[in-house]
Amino acid sequence: MSTPRPAAATGAAPLDELARSLRALVDRDEITRLVFRLGYALDAGDAEQLRDLFVEDATARTPGGTAEGVEAVVAQAARNHRPEDGIQHHVSNVLVDLDADQATVRSNLLVTFARREPVADKPVTLGEVYRFEARRTVDGWRLASVVVEPVWASRSPVTLLRAG
Repeated sequence: MSTPRPAAATGAAPLDELARSLRALVDRDEITRLVFRLGYALDAGDAEQLRDLFVEDATARTPGGTAEGVEAVVAQAARNHRPEDGIQHHVSNVLVDLDADQATVRSNLLVTFARREPVADKPVTLGEVYRFEARRTVDGWRLASVVVEPVWASRSPVTLLRAG
């Protein structure tokens, strides 16, 4: 009679661990891409793309206001991110912490508004921290909340080099 081999020796446990690690890597990549797609949609003023990034009961708390529900979040974003302002969001240091079908995300954000006509009371460049909650849905990962925490602001004008 042969002696049963431990799971580690058969490869079953390492394969399970490999599958969990691979799933976590794919999840982190999908969530990171959501954050990058948010910046792109805001730069482009693409409301339809924004809708696809959020869950229906999404919330937002940003320097531009507070919103509850995907339509209110999209409306707030559209009001504060007009494509003719030459906006660029530069997102970095995206950190994703997974907890089953939920995730918390932190990243740095540098955003510049190259307005055709500068507005004295509005900053031109902002350094901020993005904080997100993400949720796995039947359609994949979506953002459930976004909080923007300003760190610094500059009112030095920049020149818009292209037409809106």
